[in-house]
Formats: sequence, C-alpha cells, structure tokens
Amino acid sequence: MKTKILFLALFLLSGISLNAQTTKAMSTVKSSDVPRPKLVVGIMVDPMRWDYLYRFYERYSAGGFKRMLNEGFSCENSYINYIPSVTGIGHATAYTGSVPAIHGITGNDWIIQETGQTMYCAADSTVSTVGSSSVSAGKMSPKNLLVTSMTDELRLATNFRSKVISIASKDRGAILPGGHTANAAYWYDGSSGNWVTSTFYMDKLPTWLSNFNDQKYPEKYLKQDWNTLYPIETYIQSSKDDAPYEGKFAGMSSPTFPVKTSELLKRGLGILTNTPYGSSLTLDLAKAAIDNEGLGADAITDFLAVSVSSPDYIGHQFGPNSIEVEDTYLRLDRDLATFFNYLDTKVGKGNYTVFLSADHAVQHNSAYMADNKISTGIFESSNVLKQLNTVLEAEFNVKNIIKSFSNYAVSLNYAAIKSNKLSEDAIKNSSIVFLKKQAGVAFVVDIPNAQNATIPAIYKEKIINGYHPERSGVIQIVMEPSWYSGSSQRATGASHGTMNPADTHIPMVFMGWGIKQGKTNNPYNMTDIAPTITGLLRIQEPNGNIGKAVNEALK
Repeated sequence: MKTKILFLALFLLSGISLNAQTTKAMSTVKSSDVPRPKLVVGIMVDPMRWDYLYRFYERYSAGGFKRMLNEGFSCENSYINYIPSVTGIGHATAYTGSVPAIHGITGNDWIIQETGQTMYCAADSTVSTVGSSSVSAGKMSPKNLLVTSMTDELRLATNFRSKVISIASKDRGAILPGGHTANAAYWYDGSSGNWVTSTFYMDKLPTWLSNFNDQKYPEKYLKQDWNTLYPIETYIQSSKDDAPYEGKFAGMSSPTFPVKTSELLKRGLGILTNTPYGSSLTLDLAKAAIDNEGLGADAITDFLAVSVSSPDYIGHQFGPNSIEVEDTYLRLDRDLATFFNYLDTKVGKGNYTVFLSADHAVQHNSAYMADNKISTGIFESSNVLKQLNTVLEAEFNVKNIIKSFSNYAVSLNYAAIKSNKLSEDAIKNSSIVFLKKQAGVAFVVDIPNAQNATIPAIYKEKIINGYHPERSGVIQIVMEPSWYSGSSQRATGASHGTMNPADTHIPMVFMGWGIKQGKTNNPYNMTDIAPTITGLLRIQEPNGNIGKAVNEALK
C-alpha cells in the first residue's frame, strides 16, 4: 500500500513539474519566435527590361546584379499583366498583388469619368509639404490606392510594431509601396534639392533627415560631372555616343560624354534625377534610414521600400541602346553591390530578404528600329484625337465628344454626351470604326465587352485587369508591336506603356533569408511578388491580391 502511495505521489509531482515546464515554455513564446527575417528590402528599378540582367552581365560586378542571380532565385519569365505599363501602376501592383481593376491606380494620371477631371495617382489636396517651401511637392498621399499593400499587412500583423519606410526620387515611387500605414515615405524635391514628405506622414522631418539634407549631397554629386565608368570605346553593347536617337540636355550642343553636370547645376537641382547620381543618392538615403531608424535592429521584421527612378529619366531622354543607359545600369550595379555589403555588415548576411523588380520595361526608339529594318511607327495620338473629334462632330453635331486618349484608352466627354442626349453606344461604335483604320493600330476594343472581343486571350486579360470603370476610358487602343503613342516631331529617346514584351517583361529576383538559389522559366506575373513576400513572412496577403506565391523560390 505504501508503495502505491509513493508511486502516486511521484507521478503527481512529475506531472506538476512537467506542467510547470510547459507553462514556462509557453509563457516565453513571443511573436518574434515565428521565423522571419529582420528586414525586407524591396528594390524597384524604374524602369528595367528583364534582358538587362544579361545584356550587361559580363560587365557587372560580383556583388550587385550578379550576386542576386548567383545567390538568389530569378523568375526569368515574369510579366506585367495589365495595360498600361507605367510607373504608378507598377509600384502599386508589385506591392499589392493586385491590378488597376481592383487597386484603382489606373495610370500615373487618369480621368475621373464622372467629372472629366484629371487625377494624379498620388495627389492629395488635403495635405501639405514637409521639408521644403515648395507648395506642390508635398501635396501627396496614398489615398487613391483602394487596397492594402504588403507593407500595410506587415504593420497590421505585428500590431504596428514593424517599421515601414519607403524612399524614391519620384513621389509615386515612394508613396504607393509604403501603403496607407507607412511610418514614412520620402521623395526628392528638385526645386530645393531636399528629400521631403507630406503631413499625411508627419508634421516635421526627423532630425536625421534634416541633417542629411543639410549636407547638400545633390550639389556634391553634380559637381563631379558624368563621364563613363570605363573607356567609352568598350561600350560595345550600345550605339555610338552621338546617335540621332538621343535627346540633348538643355544647354548642351550634343548628347555626348562627358556630361558637364557641374555646369548644368546652374539650371537647378532637379537635373540630378536625369543622371545616375540620382540612384546613388537614393541608396545613400536608404542606408541613412536604416542607421537612424534602427531598421532590422531587433526581432520584429521591418520593411524598407526603395525605388531608383533616375534610369527612367535617362531612358526617356536617350533610349535603351545608348551608352548613357548602359553606363547607368553599370553604375547602379556598383551602387547595389555597395548597398548589399552594407546590409551584410549592418543587419547581417542571412538576416534580411531582398527582392528586385521593375515598374515597367521600355521599347526601343522607333527611328532606331526603322533604321534597322524592323516594322515600327509612332501613333500620333494628339492628331488622331483631333481627327476623331472632327468626324464625330460631323455625325453628332457636338464638339469635343472625345476627351482623351490617355493610357491608350478613349475617355468620353460625358458632360457633353449627357447635355446633348447623345447615345454612348453610337459614339463608341463610330469611334471604333475610325480608330481601326489608323496606322499602327492592331485592335480597338469596347472595354466593358472585352471578354467577347475577337483578340488573343492574353490581350483580353490585360485589358480587363487594367479597367476600373470610374477611372478608365471605355475603348482600348492596342498598338501593333513596336508602335507607341507619341509625336513624330520628337524622334529621340524612348517610351513605354503598351502590351509589347519590351514594355512588360520585367526582372523578378529574390535573395537572402528564406530564399533558395536557382531560377525558373515558369510564367509569373508582377502580381506574384506580394504573395511571395507575405507568404515568406507568414502574414496575410494584401486584401486585393490576385497573385500566387512563387513557391519554387522559398525554402
């Protein structure tokens, strides 16, 4: 009997001890015990064609683009899955996993169909500039974005303990990735040379950023002038320096190196973004933000969104086959190598995750293509718009029935249609008949009925994904490959915005914590970035997400 009592006592004591250990273990479990990187860094290059990963591969350093390809996971067959392929939409889509039909960012600008007013994607008249005397620079916020971003979802998942900071020289490139709940978004004000924000985020700049602005880095960069990193004769992947497809800087006699930015400085500090130094300064600020805001310094995952915008200004001016563009990406590669080395030291190699993509790609200059015997042309949209309005006026006896061809979509003048009791269907039918006859037009689609159009299925998908009834035109103009909207009077530089793969085939590369090494040629879309990162972080995907995670990339 005594033996049984002793055994029972020992059993009860061991149970109490085990329960105490279990309770103690449970009490020490924290949210930080969920496996996550200390920091996520999103890098958007505005713009970057996918083939730039390999076009200049031999000249890249070991630590930049090559490092991402060799250590990370590259989705080689990644595309934009909507139209138009422009900056505002690209940044919104990458960070929301959504498309214009859902997230509402239908262009850099769009026409509010009900009122006919133009809206800028990041415009907000209710807020004010912080960090500059410029009135317009800071009237910006994410209020036009209709869904959450992955940065919002990280903040929500951690009860707002995670820090989110977003940086770009373009306001839209900073604001849209940061989502609605970012601790801060900063962008470059060319009128003052300062990094600024708006009262949506804060009432005054943090001291560290004011001190950063006081260093006058834009002047210091521009005083260096811009010459090629390597002997100019070694830029064999590009056209000659004085090609007729390149645009000149104001005040320069030719579009050639060296670019005397020290002399252009007198025209204002806005010129910085038209040089590779704009990208360098953006990454300088990214490092300063990590240092001063303690990003990645504890177990609560933080997020730094960075967009380098200077390649867009340079590409528009010189075109993708220029030495200027080649030099820009070689310099960006070097800046990224420095940045990744900094992250290795500051946050710790293996403690952070990076993804790199682009808001869009870019087409070759039309004249360049024609000179190389490739079918091409420029759709002179302003002239065609005038001609269409003349035709419609003759038929309906009302002037200016068509308001715009913005974003390759026809917006109607609903005020005129309503006041004159015109038939919208009749106007659309007449417009479609006219537009189908125009040079360079492949298809003209009544967007609300796009599902029934006799066009390739992939075109239908992109048109439907890009259509938001309140913010989009009702007729989609689809250009022939290598055609784009513009003016024949402006034959230099390059453009984007179409469904052409040159505009829509983008890099999508992941590297770091939780990422496998490798690559895939399976098809993916820009919308797949956000669910991949939120899946990696074990948090909810954005509420407008339609993408799917790149499971092949995840450990």
